[in-house]
Amino acid sequence: MFEGAQTSGAVILARHGRPALSRRTLLSADDYRDWWATYEAGGLKAGQVVPENLKAIAVEAGAIIASTRRRSVETATLLGAGREFHSDAMFIEAPLPPPPWPRWLKLPPMAWGFLARVWWWFLNHHPNEESRLEAEKRAEEAAGRLIEVAGGGRDVLVLAHGFFNAMIARALRRRGWRCTLNGGYGYWAARRFEAPSGRPSPSARVTAQ
Repeated sequence: MFEGAQTSGAVILARHGRPALSRRTLLSADDYRDWWATYEAGGLKAGQVVPENLKAIAVEAGAIIASTRRRSVETATLLGAGREFHSDAMFIEAPLPPPPWPRWLKLPPMAWGFLARVWWWFLNHHPNEESRLEAEKRAEEAAGRLIEVAGGGRDVLVLAHGFFNAMIARALRRRGWRCTLNGGYGYWAARRFEAPSGRPSPSARVTAQ
């Protein structure tokens, strides 16, 4: 039987707040590469109201983790209201290298983001950047780390990025974790994952009976 068994806490994957950089522009592929670099280095748009439901989740969480990107760190700072959190590069966004298309083709950043993700995901386009296979391995490692943190019976809140959060979610589902609350994929949105029913924490000790 399980001696001293403790149920795992939940893993909550949340996206950062709305970034400051405007998407209202038309860009070539090369321009988008520069735009994305600026986006990656930038922070949050000023004057945002933090959703009350995410505030409540942060209050209840036993641990808060942000990626090392400024927009994630600022999100954790706003939510935590002075509380300590851990920042980890393991949770940064998967790369978005645009297709090598001619400069005369101008598209908005959202269109380039979609096309870049398709080329990266399905066509293995990753010039000098992390590949899909490498990112999937990172997501598996991240899921394992979060399960370990939640194993102490405390909820863990991750404040990171839309697509890589989705990759972590896939890794959690492969391990039997269920999404019990789905707030979508928008800014400030959160999804809650819980361990398979009756699963003890990794700290539980098994003894013969």
